[in-house]
Amino acid sequence: MKTHLLSILLFSLCISSCIAVNGATKSTVDADVANATALLQRLLHSNADSFTFRKSADKNGKDCFTIASEGSKIVITGNNANSMAMGLNRYLQKYCLTTVSWYDDIAVELPKVLPAVPAPESGEAKVKNRFFLNYCTYGYTMPFWQWPQWERIIDWMALNGVNMPLAITGEEAVYYNVYRKLGMTDSDIRAFFTGPVYLPWHRMANIDSWNGPLPKQWLDNQIELQKRILDRERQLNMHPVLPAFAGHVPGKLHDIFPKSNIKDLTQWAGFDAKYRCHFLNPDDPLFAKIQKMFLTEQTKLFGTDHIYGVDPFNEVEPPSWEPDYLKKVSSDMFKTLTDVDKKAVWMQMAWMFFYDSKHWTPATIKALLDGVPKGRMMLLDYHCENTELWKRTESFYGQPYIWCYLGNFGGNTPIYGNAKECAKRLDAALASENSNFAGIGSTLEGLDVMQFPYELLFEKAWTYSNGNSISINSIADRHLGYASPEMRQAWNSLYNSIYVQLPSTNGILTNYRPKLGKSDYRTAITFSSDSLLKVWKQLVSVPDCNRNAMRLDLIVVGRQALGGKFLDVKNDFDKAYSNHDITALQRDSALMVGLLSDINSLTAMHPHCSLSSWLGLARDMGDTPALKDYYEHNARNIITTWGGTIDDYASRTWAGLISSYYTPRWTIYISDVITAVRQGKEFSQEIYNAKVSAFEQGWVNSCAPIFVPDDSKADVLSFSKYLVSKYFAR
Repeated sequence: MKTHLLSILLFSLCISSCIAVNGATKSTVDADVANATALLQRLLHSNADSFTFRKSADKNGKDCFTIASEGSKIVITGNNANSMAMGLNRYLQKYCLTTVSWYDDIAVELPKVLPAVPAPESGEAKVKNRFFLNYCTYGYTMPFWQWPQWERIIDWMALNGVNMPLAITGEEAVYYNVYRKLGMTDSDIRAFFTGPVYLPWHRMANIDSWNGPLPKQWLDNQIELQKRILDRERQLNMHPVLPAFAGHVPGKLHDIFPKSNIKDLTQWAGFDAKYRCHFLNPDDPLFAKIQKMFLTEQTKLFGTDHIYGVDPFNEVEPPSWEPDYLKKVSSDMFKTLTDVDKKAVWMQMAWMFFYDSKHWTPATIKALLDGVPKGRMMLLDYHCENTELWKRTESFYGQPYIWCYLGNFGGNTPIYGNAKECAKRLDAALASENSNFAGIGSTLEGLDVMQFPYELLFEKAWTYSNGNSISINSIADRHLGYASPEMRQAWNSLYNSIYVQLPSTNGILTNYRPKLGKSDYRTAITFSSDSLLKVWKQLVSVPDCNRNAMRLDLIVVGRQALGGKFLDVKNDFDKAYSNHDITALQRDSALMVGLLSDINSLTAMHPHCSLSSWLGLARDMGDTPALKDYYEHNARNIITTWGGTIDDYASRTWAGLISSYYTPRWTIYISDVITAVRQGKEFSQEIYNAKVSAFEQGWVNSCAPIFVPDDSKADVLSFSKYLVSKYFAR
């Protein structure tokens, strides 16, 4: 850490910039310029010398930037480092036709000659707050990230103007210190925590202990990592949202404080009662004591920006639904915050109001929100592409709210997201006259490989002097690196005809446990398969494929199209079973196995469509063979059997997962169906389920190496053309 800070200091001392603030000009060193320049060098390396950053005042209290050419330099002016980064991204997208990946191992792809800016253009933020991340992202994508992965996503956030990230790394380390001081043992505290990938649901008071105990090595690692994360986010003018105590306590705390008012919360998602969570009522003096200890310890370790995520009762029932009780809960809880931090603002997910609309009625919602003074609680309207709760709650009864696009559940990998409708809704929300409209955000559960809906969302947080936002044609151009009629047609079709599906837990049929005569409801699509196939054909007609984003387009569209083909063949297979047609069963089974193999081969052509990346990060987290195996078990569990009644929720169409997990499930199914017909018996779904359950659990518990070819350099365009001709020649 000391070396890291020293390098920034030495670098800053080498920077001399002309800084204009309120009309005054002076030659000095500015921290924002230094931090923006450091970001530039991380991303563009040798091309960084072609840019100059300058500091300006904000524009009527709003973040702003300007980009222009001066001689051979691209000059980016902004009121802070975050705005400068947004200006840099505007230049990269519009003039260099490139997309910066949120993955650290994907280099920024630039033209050989950096284009000049023909005429200066500026941008001005429409909203003050731009929020990013979700508790679940820390389980479905980020649990095994180390600094290189975090460094890139923080840079990506800055490039897209995000200034309010959820920052909950290291939360357990703080609680560990608090509970030790309260007299709990090391083993009891770590047994209270879940395994690392399940910590989001522990933090939201859904489950305790599942896949624990949490290793001490994990806790120690997260402290230093969180310090680096927060240091960088604050350098880039972000205001991280840190956690605060929301009443979730270990059940064993009652042994130390037998008179404490600790209640059992309802069981969650089919988990056994031994995994249920416990809630300490805020009117109990112990609540205020723990809050003070937690915030004091957290601030000592990580500092504070005075915004705290506090989320009681997410997807579980409170001890009482009486409005007076709920109002007192929030009032008492907020008081424990402000007794420690007078500037505290409570940030609350509104997801629970959407999730349990039966109990969260206007009366109960209003009661909870009215317990906090107006302006001191900020709501995340979590799932606005589905339901805009601000319209149903009189704009959250006067509390500030952030309009959010969720867009992804479980890190699922199919094409979905109603991007066009989302853009319309957001435009209408921005045009509304709600004085408590406080910002824009994304609450995605996992970072899938298609970034464009999230980039489009944050781009809408700004107004540009030329009046033009990023068009769909420009997205197509920057995915390819140049203008192509075929690519533009494909992307306009994607935007207008394919990205129309309301986000849910979706996937292609290959990813779900087979059921005779049934297709999993999660495979339903609201666009036509023919439209998707047309897009894939347009993509494979593009002359070349040199950009990472284009490779992803081919893979994402291709695996979805092949998944649709697999569904059709599976339906034929089931009909052949009904007709006792062995010949047709053998023909269709060969097609199904061939499709699984080809989808596996296609997804192996990108590192972030591969199981290797996920398991590799998990094993890298451990510093002993036992810990490596423990982390891998967690990583395998969440993307397959999950736990409770949640199975295949976080399914991903990944190379390696297809070959080692999905394909065996399908081959067992195929074999059992054909055997039943040959023996003149009925296929037993119950016997199959028992057989495949044993296989699934064995896969989760295994740490045997899984072979996944590294085909990231392969010719994905040629292979995609081959697959189109193989399966869709007509």
